[in-house]
Amino acid sequence: MTAKQIGNYILPPGIDIFERGWLSANNIFLYGDEDVSLVDTGYCSHQQLTLDLVSNALKQHDLSKLIKVVNTHLHSDHCGGNAALSKQLDCEIWIPASEAMAVQHWDEALLSFQQLGQDCPRFTHQGLLVSGEEIVLGRHHWQILAGPGHDNHSIMLYQEQHQILISADALWEEGFGVIFPELWGEAGFEEVAQTLDLIERIPVALVIPGHGRPFTNVKKSIEIARSRLDYLSGDPDRNARHGAKVLLKYKLLEWRGREMKAVQQWIAMTPVLENIRKQLNMTVEDFQEWLPQALVKSKAAVIEQDYLVNLD
Repeated sequence: MTAKQIGNYILPPGIDIFERGWLSANNIFLYGDEDVSLVDTGYCSHQQLTLDLVSNALKQHDLSKLIKVVNTHLHSDHCGGNAALSKQLDCEIWIPASEAMAVQHWDEALLSFQQLGQDCPRFTHQGLLVSGEEIVLGRHHWQILAGPGHDNHSIMLYQEQHQILISADALWEEGFGVIFPELWGEAGFEEVAQTLDLIERIPVALVIPGHGRPFTNVKKSIEIARSRLDYLSGDPDRNARHGAKVLLKYKLLEWRGREMKAVQQWIAMTPVLENIRKQLNMTVEDFQEWLPQALVKSKAAVIEQDYLVNLD
C-alpha cells in the first residue's frame, strides 16, 4: 500500500512507502525532478509485484524512469528484486560498500543467501553506499549511517530536515531483525546496542522500518528493542533458538506448506541451522523434530497429514 500520513506525521512530497508482508521488505519510492530511487526490492518470489508497484508509481507521478535502487543490506528479502528491476527498468544498483567484493565475485561464502537457505538471483552493482557520506534520493539529501547488528554490513538512511530514518532491520516498532552474526560466530549483540544508541542520539520524528508499519513513537520502540536485546543477549542459546524459528517461519511463508521430509531436508542443508544445532548440542534427529514443533507450539504453523503448513 502507499502511505502518505503516519499518525500525526505528514510525509513530505516525493516519498511513497510500499508496506509489504514479512516475506518482502518494505520498499520506499523517492522521487523528484533530478532523481528517482527505490530503497530495497523485496524477495525474488515477489519480484513481479515489486515491478508492478514501481511501474505504477512511475506512471502515477509522470516519471520517465527509475534511476537507482539502494539496498540497506543484502539479505534476500531486501535485494531479491534487484536483478528483475535492473533488467526491466535499466536502473543502477547501489549496495553497502563492504559488500562490494562479495557481489562482484558472487561469493557464496560471503553472501548470506546460501547460508540462510534462501534464494536471490545474481545482480551486479554500479554504486557503493559509504557510511558517513550523503546520497541524493528523490528530492532530498540523505545521510548514510552504519547500522550493524542484524547484519554487520547494514546501513540506515537519515533525512535531517524532515527527521526521517529508514532503519532497515535495525529497529522495528516492536524490536529488530534476528541478530544473525551471533549465529555464525561473529559479534552482534554489542553492535545492536551501538546502533540503538546512534538512533537515540539523532532527532527522529518518523521511522520507516524494513518490516512492519512506519511509526513515530521512537522512544517507546527503542525501549522495547533494548529489552529484547537484554533478553536475547542474556542467553546466547535463546538467540539461537529464536533465529532458527524465524528462518523456518520465513521459508514457510514462501512455501505456504511443505512435506515434513522436505522440511527436514531443508533444515539439514541450511548451514546456519547446522551451526545452531551444534550450539544447542542437539542430535540431527532431535533438532529436525524440535524446530517444526517449535513453530507449532508458538502457533506459527500446524502439521497436517505430514505437511508443515504456515499459519499467518
